[in-house]
Amino acid sequence: MSAVLEIDGLSVAYGGIPALSGASLRVEAGSIVTVIGPNGAGKSTLLNAVMGVLRGSGSVRFEGQALPPGIEARVARGISLVPEKRELFGTMSVEDNLLLGGFRFRSGGVAALRRERERVYALFPRLGERARQAAATLSGGERQMLAMGRALMARPRLLMLDEPSLGLAPLVVRDIFRTIVELRQTGVAILLVEQNARAALQVADRGYVLETGSITLEGDTQMLAADQRIVEMYLGHARG
Repeated sequence: MSAVLEIDGLSVAYGGIPALSGASLRVEAGSIVTVIGPNGAGKSTLLNAVMGVLRGSGSVRFEGQALPPGIEARVARGISLVPEKRELFGTMSVEDNLLLGGFRFRSGGVAALRRERERVYALFPRLGERARQAAATLSGGERQMLAMGRALMARPRLLMLDEPSLGLAPLVVRDIFRTIVELRQTGVAILLVEQNARAALQVADRGYVLETGSITLEGDTQMLAADQRIVEMYLGHARG
């Protein structure tokens, strides 16, 4: 299977203090790869470096080619990031938030944007029901759906999710992870950063453990879920 994303020896520092040290990972086409680890391990730093938000050293290749600098250029290449804080425009409607995510399709005109919007509404029917509501009035789960939907408007081939379960009730978390599995079935590769290791390992094909800026363990998710240290540190208590 071909790799959508190949990271080799990626390092990032904040003011000379290392946040990520020589991280390497691979995301195959049509797969879900998860990165688990404690708070402050460098998981969000990893995603932001791939997205072009942060500068780092090392190699990041997308579909076999080096990535151009800049966030918009990387979105245009086929990468989207749903950040941990979701970063929606609260006073704007659900529909307008989605349309902003579809800037790649401006050349296709209004019809292309509408097609993408309807595709997102089919995936998240609740967003269609709340199309005219301001984003700030949505529930936590609905805001997460909107953040994911906005990212999908750009038709990414790689979708990166930063803590999608954060602050959500267990029932909502199950819905979000069910949607993640459905997205993989459409051919989108997914890089999932998640503290809820139990839920992440249940849906992913392969996992990496990131601790204090370094990858300390990697393998298929069944192997990781059976590793005694992973069980003790990350799977001891279910979170829904």
